Amino acid sequence: MTSSSSSSSVHRVALVEDRREVREQWAGLLDGFDGFACVCACSSGEEALRAIPPLRPDIVLMDIFLPGMSGIECTVRLKEVLPESRVLILTASDDEEMVFPALEAGADGYLLKHSTPGELHHALLDVLHGGVPMTSGIARRVAGFFRRRGTARNEMVRLSQRETEVLDLLAKGFVNKEIADRLSLSVETIRSYLKNIYEKMHVHSRAEAVAKYITGRGAGPTRT
Repeated sequence: MTSSSSSSSVHRVALVEDRREVREQWAGLLDGFDGFACVCACSSGEEALRAIPPLRPDIVLMDIFLPGMSGIECTVRLKEVLPESRVLILTASDDEEMVFPALEAGADGYLLKHSTPGELHHALLDVLHGGVPMTSGIARRVAGFFRRRGTARNEMVRLSQRETEVLDLLAKGFVNKEIADRLSLSVETIRSYLKNIYEKMHVHSRAEAVAKYITGRGAGPTRT
């Protein structure tokens, strides 16, 4: 495991996983990806809250089932101090009772542990560019959930034109700075728009907002 990086082009990843053999396997896998380095591997949520914030990683890979504090609670607390860090859930559970609380906690994506190294690498790149990577089965559950509730289209109507423009760019994979540049606005203004969007759509994260938006307009996001 690499403790630090001398190159700004290397993306820093922290890992939270309680099983030692799995933790070592994923840490080695991360270090093997070109342009990525595992800077921290924690065995519990409590350890993660102590060790991860000073490192300010680009991505946190988070298991849900941890001893003591759950990965969902840990995600909430990490997001409070590291709002720009992406949190990617990596777990064995595809139960809806776990998926939606994780997304509501602020997770930026949800992968299952049986994902291939290639799928993990793609997800890491995707989340760095503002995407919301999910294992295909999880994505179908999310879309199906919002279809059943039948609220997505109605909530789109309540957004202003500018909020819709911001959400459209978010769904296409652009990060806050890129959205600000495209709309000739400040990053702080974009954050304010996103806060309003979350409130109007009754969501708590980028992942939830994008999932509802995709469902509401009946099309998938594409980065241009």
